[in-house]
Amino acid sequence: MKPRPHPAAQPHGPIAEVLPDVFFVTGSFRFPGFLPVVISRNMTIVREGERLVLINSVRLSDAGLAELDRLGHVTDVIRLAGNHGSDDPFYKERYGAKVWALGEQPYIAGFDLEATPYFEPDHRTDGKHLPLAGARLLTINSTPEEGLLLLDRERGILIAGDALQNWATTDAHFNGLGRFVSKRFGFIKPQNIGPGWLRQCKPPAGDLRALLDLPFEHVLPAHGTPVKGNARELYRSAIESAATRLERATKS
Repeated sequence: MKPRPHPAAQPHGPIAEVLPDVFFVTGSFRFPGFLPVVISRNMTIVREGERLVLINSVRLSDAGLAELDRLGHVTDVIRLAGNHGSDDPFYKERYGAKVWALGEQPYIAGFDLEATPYFEPDHRTDGKHLPLAGARLLTINSTPEEGLLLLDRERGILIAGDALQNWATTDAHFNGLGRFVSKRFGFIKPQNIGPGWLRQCKPPAGDLRALLDLPFEHVLPAHGTPVKGNARELYRSAIESAATRLERATKS
C-alpha cells in the first residue's frame, strides 16, 4: 500500500438539513486525466446524538468543516460506491473516524482495479455490522461492488452511490466540459440509473431489481438532488428498464 496526499477541497455548497437529522451537501469532482471534466457529487451526513456519520464523503473547505463541526462530532465514514472514496482518508486523519467499506472495494487512483491501493479501511462490512442504528446495507455484486444504505426512518431513506442518480439538470458545480459530456452520455435525467456505472461495472440484473423490494420513500443520491417522497415508484421504470437491458446483454 502506498499512501498518497489527500486531494484538496473543491468548491461546494452549504450543508442543508433535508430530513430530520439527515444533512446533504453538494460538491464537485474533477476526473483524472488530461481533459478537465468536472461534475457535481454529494455527501450525506447522518446525525445520531452528538455523532456524525458521513456517507459518500466529500472533503469540505475550512469554512465547510467549521459548519460540519457545529453539527456534532464525525465518528464514522461509510463508502457506498465502488468508484468513490477518495476523501475517506482525509476524514480518518482529521477526526480519527472509522472508515467502513463494502466487501473488497479497493482504494485506488483512477479506474484500474489492478492498481496499487493507497488506503485500507478500518472495517470491510457485509452489512451485518454498521455504525448506524436501524441501518441496512444492500450489496450489488458489480465490479467493483456497489452499496446502498437504507435508514429505517421517515418511512425509509435510501442513500445511493452511483447506482441511483437524479440529475434533472446540471448545476453550478459542473464546468462546461462536464455539462457537455454528462448530457451527451445520458447522465442528465431525473430518477436515472447511473449510465457510466451500468457500462463499466456491469451489475447483475437481479441485484438491481432487488432494490424494488426495499421499503423506501426517499433517495439521497451521490449524484443529483434528493428525491423526497414516492421515490421507489419514481425509480421503478428506470430500474426495470435497466435490468431488462442487462438481461438481454447477458443472453446475447
